[in-house]
Amino acid sequence: MNQDAKIYVAGHNGLVGSAIVRVLQAHGYDNLLLRTSKELDLRRQTEVEAFFAQERPDYVFLAAAKVGGIGANNTYRAEFLYDNLMLEANVIHAAHQSGVTKLLFLGSSCIYPKLCPQPMREEYLLTGFLEPTNEPYAIAKIAGLKLCENYCRQYGVNFISAMPTNLYGINDNFDLANSHVLPALIRKFHEAKLNNAPAVEIWGTGTALREFLFVDDLADALLFLMQHYNEQDFINVGTGEEVSIRELALTIQAIVGYTGELHFDSTKPDGTPRKLLDTTRLQQLGWQPKTSLKEGIEQTYQWFQENYGTVRGQG
Repeated sequence: MNQDAKIYVAGHNGLVGSAIVRVLQAHGYDNLLLRTSKELDLRRQTEVEAFFAQERPDYVFLAAAKVGGIGANNTYRAEFLYDNLMLEANVIHAAHQSGVTKLLFLGSSCIYPKLCPQPMREEYLLTGFLEPTNEPYAIAKIAGLKLCENYCRQYGVNFISAMPTNLYGINDNFDLANSHVLPALIRKFHEAKLNNAPAVEIWGTGTALREFLFVDDLADALLFLMQHYNEQDFINVGTGEEVSIRELALTIQAIVGYTGELHFDSTKPDGTPRKLLDTTRLQQLGWQPKTSLKEGIEQTYQWFQENYGTVRGQG
């Protein structure tokens, strides 16, 4: 990408989008198109097509999505399916219509089957049943990557897809009802420490295994892919390392400095038992993550403390 290329970052206020903006600006890309959801509703086809026709972006990072943890995915099933289907279809189609040079679509590792062989290789997609609690979101994301793949096949465009593992970091959502496990635990332990609570309750048995990627590392990987990857097949982005939810909780507990007990509520769902991405293809291209889990949590917790009271999920 040329330094003066016009780059549209869809979802720039979110966890991933804001990290993409940070890494683009750090590399000297300043001609960025940014619109809030109030300024541009990506679910509305006429709005999206008018935006692309007027602005004519050269590159698109499609990071906009309706996202959440197990509870949100299982509660707002219709919204997660409809909103994500509409916004991704509108942006991908409008990008094709307006002649965008390259588009990068962001998926999610939940697209893989619930009982997928581990680590999960790209070719395991659509080989088994999905995890029921997030099936609508997963189907929407599968549709998005298949849109990119088939627009490449039919129209010869350069629309690529990246499948990141579980993400966390600066500007995360810390809502206890709708967030993912890592930011939810940061907030739980922080507030338990403030309130001298005797124990912290954690959903599930603690045995589920998860892989976590610091969001600024993801943004670095996405810029790398935008510059070096031109295949129609999607590609995994992760660390290649996994940790149990119990181990994660103990790590966050130590970083926060909470000294109470941990209570695991086995009546709450664990979700997929294991989710580890095979990142061989990305490693062979020459990209590796830079931030360890402990370092990433420390940076996230520092940001959370500095912004406590105004972070997403508060109030």
